[in-house]
Amino acid sequence: MLRPKVSVEILKQMSRLYNSHVQGFSTSTTVYKDTGSIASAFNNFSGNDDVALPSRFVDLKKDLFKESLVETWRDVLVNLKLAVEEVSEKGADMIPRVEFNQIKDGRVDDDLIERIKRTGTCVIEGGLPSNQALEWEKSILEYVNANKDKVKGFPQNDIQVYEFYNSVAQTEARAHPNLMASQKFLLGLLHSTDSESEISLQTPISYFDRVQHRKPGDESFALGPHIDGGSLERWEDPGYRSCWKHILDGNWRKHDPFDVTPRLSANFDLYGAIGGCSVYRPYQGLTAITPIKSHEGTLKVLPIDLRLTTAYTILRPFFTARQDPQNLDFDNWKLDLDQSRFPGCAPASTLEMSETSHPHLQLSRTVTSLPDLKPGDQFYWHSDVIHAVNAKHNGDRDSGVFFIPAVPLT
Repeated sequence: MLRPKVSVEILKQMSRLYNSHVQGFSTSTTVYKDTGSIASAFNNFSGNDDVALPSRFVDLKKDLFKESLVETWRDVLVNLKLAVEEVSEKGADMIPRVEFNQIKDGRVDDDLIERIKRTGTCVIEGGLPSNQALEWEKSILEYVNANKDKVKGFPQNDIQVYEFYNSVAQTEARAHPNLMASQKFLLGLLHSTDSESEISLQTPISYFDRVQHRKPGDESFALGPHIDGGSLERWEDPGYRSCWKHILDGNWRKHDPFDVTPRLSANFDLYGAIGGCSVYRPYQGLTAITPIKSHEGTLKVLPIDLRLTTAYTILRPFFTARQDPQNLDFDNWKLDLDQSRFPGCAPASTLEMSETSHPHLQLSRTVTSLPDLKPGDQFYWHSDVIHAVNAKHNGDRDSGVFFIPAVPLT
């Protein structure tokens, strides 16, 4: 039996009708989303300040709080201070680098694997031929030129990040056997504590993502420090919240960022964010299609103990400064269970971070530019890693990457 066709306009009307009956912030799945651009997920692109949240977020904080979290907060601040000094001294040397041949031959030693898991970051060198990567860049530029009246991106008047996902070059890169082998290696660092979990860590799937091709001098695509995968959902959604069980129980060192089991029941998008990701994406990734030197418009990351930065992020809403928030001493911080603020969070947004919202991270000292990348090099970062984009492209040629995350079959 043939089903009647439903027009996009009817779907829009159905969505508006449904959402008009939802009071406050909707926690249901959106029927229709506008396409938007990469800017749609970020408050700092729209100029929004801290969002006033409903009173139920006060109740949520009180429900989650345990007395043991005060001492946990103290311990986290002590260790974070040490970690800040280390990364500010070592910079990009904190980011592990692996040669693809080590992966292919099974020669990645335990110490290197431990560094990858500790920081949640990894550069993979030499997996994709440089000449092939440069051909992909050429193909992308030809594609853009042939479709000038159709391509979209950010900013629309001088695009640096393109909103197309299925060009020939992107498809070839995602399907390249060496890229897939790299992703299998990284997915193999994950594990499940439930043998019945519906996930195959040996089966990477193709995830369609954007293209960045940034011009020298560009200052428009300057994403501040953030973590993708929603914001308020980390505390509000029971499945997502279970990822931080040990942290909220006061045992942050027992937190395991590489246990996939609780992630599979998490809802990363309660508010129908434009461009929100609904699939479990354990590693975000990029593949260089041009030479990219450090500070040439590429990514920046915070490469310190992932358990520690996650613990700080999850505990931050429960505390506020007594006086100047730049006074980072434990004694200057008190419990905050009577305000609905979740610093850096807003509905339908990513979790943004700044020197004001998360001062103990000292982001101006700790968020570190990637090391130099050659065409064909890959970089991956765990979904909980704090990352940003260089505020300005200080190089003398375009810098291009395909965003290709490592995503398992679920």
